[in-house]
Amino acid sequence: MDEVDDGILRAARKVIAVHLNYPSRAAQRGRTPDQPSYFLKPSSSLALSGSEVERPAGCELLGFEGEIALVIGAPARRVPLEEAWDHVAWVTAGNDLGVYDLRYADKGSNLRSKGGDGFTPVGPKLLPAATVDPAGLRIRTWHNGEVVQDDTTAGLLFPFTRLIADLSQLLTLEPGDIILTGTPAGASVARPGDVIDVEVSTLDGVLSTGRLRTPVVQGTTPLGGFGAQPKADDAQREEAYGSREAAGLTVPRPALTPELRTKLEGVATATLSAQMRKRGLDNVSIDGLQATRPDRRVVGLARTLRYVPNREDLFEAHGGGFNAQKRAIDSINDGEILVMEARGEKGTGTIGDILALRAQVRGAAAIITDGGVRDFSAVAAMDIPTYYSNPHPAVLGRRHIPWDTDVTIACGGTTVQPGDIIVADADGILVIPPALAEELAEDAMTQENEEAFIADMVREGHGVDGLYPMNAEWRARYQEHVSGDSRG
Repeated sequence: MDEVDDGILRAARKVIAVHLNYPSRAAQRGRTPDQPSYFLKPSSSLALSGSEVERPAGCELLGFEGEIALVIGAPARRVPLEEAWDHVAWVTAGNDLGVYDLRYADKGSNLRSKGGDGFTPVGPKLLPAATVDPAGLRIRTWHNGEVVQDDTTAGLLFPFTRLIADLSQLLTLEPGDIILTGTPAGASVARPGDVIDVEVSTLDGVLSTGRLRTPVVQGTTPLGGFGAQPKADDAQREEAYGSREAAGLTVPRPALTPELRTKLEGVATATLSAQMRKRGLDNVSIDGLQATRPDRRVVGLARTLRYVPNREDLFEAHGGGFNAQKRAIDSINDGEILVMEARGEKGTGTIGDILALRAQVRGAAAIITDGGVRDFSAVAAMDIPTYYSNPHPAVLGRRHIPWDTDVTIACGGTTVQPGDIIVADADGILVIPPALAEELAEDAMTQENEEAFIADMVREGHGVDGLYPMNAEWRARYQEHVSGDSRG
C-alpha cells in the first residue's frame, strides 16, 4: 500500500464532500435526503497525517468528521453505475474539519467554515480500490484516544458508485480528485490540545489505512474586521456536538411527559375545553375538520408546516425537491402531530398516501390539515388518524407552495405554535398551551370525577336542581363520597 504524500495532494484539483450519507447521521440531524447533495472544499485545505490544524482565533466550535475518502484514478464523465468504481484508484481516511462559528456567513457554500488550510487531512495509507468492496468498509474516529465514531458502508443512503455516477453527470471527475463520502453519527468538537485519529479498514481488519492523526492547535492571528466574524450560539453548539447534552446545554424538560400524556388521554376534550374557558381561553379549538379515525383519542406535541398561496415564479424554487412539506414529514418524531396551515383552501390536496405513510412509519400520532387530502381511500385506511377539510384529487401545487416549518401558524381558525399540546377526540381538536397543561389536566380529572358522581346521583333519581352544578349541600355529600372511596 502506498502512502499519501505531497504528490497526491498536489494532484487533487478539487475536493468534493457529501452532506449526509450515513443513516445514523441522518437520524441525528432529523432529516433524510432523497438525493445526495455536495459542497466543494479547496485543494489548499488538504493536509497529511500528523499535520497540525489551527482552530482560528476567536472561534469556539472546530468540528471534526471522520470520513472515507475516494481518490479518482481515471477521468469520469457520464459513467453508468456499473462502471463507476472502475474510476476510483484508492481509498483512504479523511477528516472533514470545519468551524461552525462561520457557517452563518457561507450561505450554504461552506467555503469559510470548511475551507481553511489543513481542514481536510487525508491518509496515511492508500488502499487500492480494486482490492476492497466499497460496501464492506469500516470507518472509525478517535477523539483523544476514545472511539467516538464506528460505522460501516453496508447501509449507506447513497453507495459510493452512485456518488461517482451522479457527480459525473454534470462535471468531469479528474485523476487525483478526492471525494469525501459523508460522516456517521458521533462527529463532535475538538479543542486546542486535542488529537483526532481516523482509520478506514476492511470489515475483517486485514487492510487498513492506518490512523490519520490531526493535532489541534490554537490560532493566534485574529480575523480582520473586513470579513465575517465568528459567531456561536446554542443552535450551532448543538449541531457541532451532535446534541444539547453533549454540548453541555440545558435540556428542556419535555412539555409532554408520559405521566401528563396519560392524564390528558384520560379526560375528554369537552372537559379540557371547559377548563380553558374558565381561564379565559376561548379560541383554542381547530374547527371544521373531519377525522379518518373518529374512534381514536390523540395526544401529542405539535409540529407545524405552513403553505402559502401558489405563485408560479416562487413554486419553482420552493415547491420541488426536498421542500418544506417533505422536510416536515421526514423529521417528525414519535408521538408528534403534524399540523398544517392551508388557509382553509379546499381546492387541492395537502398530503397524500405516500407522505402520510412516511409520517406513520416515523411514529407520528396524527396529521391535521385545514385543507384537502389526496389519495383519500388509502389515507383513510391507515392507522394514523388524519384530520382534514375534504378529499381532493389535485396535487398541492395547484393552490399551495410549501413554505416553512416549525413556525407559528393558523389552522382551523386558531393559532398553533410548535410545541403546543394537541388533544383530539370525537368532540374536536384542542390546542393546549404547554405551560397550562399540567394544571388543566389535574382540574379536568377533578371535574370528571365530580361529573361521574353527579351522573350516578341522577341515575338514582335525583333532580338536577342544586346537583348540577353542585350547591353546598351536594358538595358536602360529594366530599363524603370521595373520602369514603379513599378509605375503601
